[in-house]
Amino acid sequence: MRRGPIPDDDDDAVPRKGKVVTTTGGWPELLRCVTTKPPPILLDELIAEILLRIPARSLLRLRNSVCSSWRTLISSSQFAKDHLRRSMAVDPALTHPLIAYFARACEYPKIGVFSVRSVMENPPQEPTKVVSYEGRRYRIIIGSCNGLLCLHDEERGEDGFIISRRAMLWNPCTGFTSQPLEIAGVLSICGFGYDHVNDKYKLLAVVRKKSGEPVTTRMFTFGPNSTWRTIQDFPHNYFDFHSGKYLERLAGLYLSGTGTLNWLLYSYSSFVKVISLDLVKETYSQFSLPSRDSHDNLWMEPKLGILRDCLAVCYETKKTHWTVWFMKDYGVPQSWTKLTTIPHHPLLVHSPSCVALQPIYMLKDVLLAIAPSGKFVLCNLKDGSIDLPNINSSSDGMPRLLPLTQHASPRVFQLYHESLVSPSHFGLPSCSSEMRLIKPSL
Repeated sequence: MRRGPIPDDDDDAVPRKGKVVTTTGGWPELLRCVTTKPPPILLDELIAEILLRIPARSLLRLRNSVCSSWRTLISSSQFAKDHLRRSMAVDPALTHPLIAYFARACEYPKIGVFSVRSVMENPPQEPTKVVSYEGRRYRIIIGSCNGLLCLHDEERGEDGFIISRRAMLWNPCTGFTSQPLEIAGVLSICGFGYDHVNDKYKLLAVVRKKSGEPVTTRMFTFGPNSTWRTIQDFPHNYFDFHSGKYLERLAGLYLSGTGTLNWLLYSYSSFVKVISLDLVKETYSQFSLPSRDSHDNLWMEPKLGILRDCLAVCYETKKTHWTVWFMKDYGVPQSWTKLTTIPHHPLLVHSPSCVALQPIYMLKDVLLAIAPSGKFVLCNLKDGSIDLPNINSSSDGMPRLLPLTQHASPRVFQLYHESLVSPSHFGLPSCSSEMRLIKPSL
């Protein structure tokens, strides 16, 4: 059936029986509807397809300015899944990449957030601004997945003693958090990710209830009636005194598309492997990383990361440069491919240092990383140039920390992508009051 053109709002010949609701911000012609029922102009399927092409944050701003049918569509769990699927597979620009961080040494009840694209594209004279969110207590970030951050906190009584340990999900884009989940014990090794086969979000926790008691490995599936389940023990301690092997970090890295959590296990020898947890089967596996050069400083800790949806690792090589590798075929050691080598630079090296360059994100030919000197750095892999981005962290509410332009530590950073996914979409009670955006003072 042939459809006529969309009538213009300024055309006086078009009869109006209801109030016209329009929006601003670049979509005036596209996003509008009439509060009464006009003759059909666009098919529902076409409307949904158009809305799926709009970034998540823009959709949220427009949600209260469109008709009820569009608002219902945008708020639905199926639309959130479709939008996420399209943005990850077809148009990554729809999932705006951001970095969230908390302070490891100072227990500020705040989380700072800044734009990755701004860091990588702004000129030096235009700083990237950090926005701050404040919660009711100090929280650490366990991991991120599909726009959700998994947070962990400890609730203390009036005497200062810990009375409960909890975890919760938070979508900074929508502002919604889930009801806190009780963790019975001290959390050590952990990880948060998505079981893409069963459409479930899961939290792994290795906990010890009391000092001296053995640890237990448990899995929690987020949902309306879920509880903790004991699963197969995690195959390694954080640090093994006898073998000298230990995990690079306690929180596993979630790799989208594989449904796995990943930890780097290494020792001060040539031994280096990845421990992988399959969130679908809830089983572990191990595979090797690229071999170290015989002239490498084995005391230098390698760094695991994710670049272009692939597992990545960075070594210091021959004490003169860093080598970044990525895994083309997940779980196949033969598929490790050298991405680039980055020469040591006076602004990036800190002596003494025992860690390699930490890869964070890649946009085209530019790598965002944290150097051993503690500075964020932009490495142009095409021409070999090095730039230090200008990040203004003065409004993050963490005054005892050095500005981000001087040093990243003792902050812990987590990359995430904006989405419409909400805890309520998978049956969890949610609210919007746990994490509050702090407006910077003028």
